[in-house]
Amino acid sequence: MRIILPGGTGQIGIILTRHFLKSGHEVVILSRSPGRKNYAKQHPFSHPNVSMLRWNAKQVEGWSDALEGSDVVINLAGRSVNCRYTPANRKLILDSRVDSTRALGQAIAHCDAPPKIWLQSSTATIYAHRFDAPNDEATGIIGGEQTNVDDTWRFSIDVAKAWEAAAEEFQSNTTRQVLLRSSMVMSRDKDGVFDVLCGLAKKGLGGRNGDGKQYVSWIHADDFCGCVDYLIADQTLSGPVNVASPNPLTNAEFMGSLRQALGVKMGLPAAKWMLEIGALFMKTETELLLKSRRVVPGKLIAAGYRFQFPNWHSACCDLVNQ
Repeated sequence: MRIILPGGTGQIGIILTRHFLKSGHEVVILSRSPGRKNYAKQHPFSHPNVSMLRWNAKQVEGWSDALEGSDVVINLAGRSVNCRYTPANRKLILDSRVDSTRALGQAIAHCDAPPKIWLQSSTATIYAHRFDAPNDEATGIIGGEQTNVDDTWRFSIDVAKAWEAAAEEFQSNTTRQVLLRSSMVMSRDKDGVFDVLCGLAKKGLGGRNGDGKQYVSWIHADDFCGCVDYLIADQTLSGPVNVASPNPLTNAEFMGSLRQALGVKMGLPAAKWMLEIGALFMKTETELLLKSRRVVPGKLIAAGYRFQFPNWHSACCDLVNQ
């Protein structure tokens, strides 16, 4: 297959490119900086089956021909949310997602031979902060209306809703669209979420965050790639799809399993105020750790996808061994 990855130079793009190359597919990456030297030297971007094109994530001109005759497009474009949510950063985060999604929809609409499927990034953050029941695609509560949530959480929910709305403006009888409501993807890659958490745990900082009761939704990188393959192959699946392990768990349980897999006996708990100070110094936000994300993959389970790593303990042990 010929697979187009707008915004494919980030961690998820690396994971997917590595996966697709193993299966013998051709990957075309659209990037704002395709000529950066570290991209040229870093596997998998130097692979002969990978090509890179320049795209400012706003305009259609100059790259849209790459979509002609392609099989799949997976839009990963968007400014990283690993930052402080200042007014300037909020605008960049929102605009980079909405503008790139609309431009991609316009480009697909003008194709004579459009891609068969458009997988559009979204996020499990779209769901409400809750503890009482899991969120699936049919019964999940979309967030944004709660009064007991942090302003940064509400902003992330609003971004997710705007992101999906921009994709849903596109209508086609020839290109099937899936909105990937993805949870945290856990991989062996340096500076990824799992790598950062391991580093904290090894320093004795792997205790519960806040009261530890908030739910963590996650997915092993192998299952993330497996779900993407399944969504490409199963033509009955469209619209929002939760891409997450079927077994979210509390933050206290999550961190406990991580320490066990690493052989770390103790982890200091971090109160909310401690996390706020740490996030300030690290120039990020505490939402990733404190918002309760209890998300389950209802559509994928109903369609028959079988997870390689349905439980965090086995996933965690596998990643630590890697």
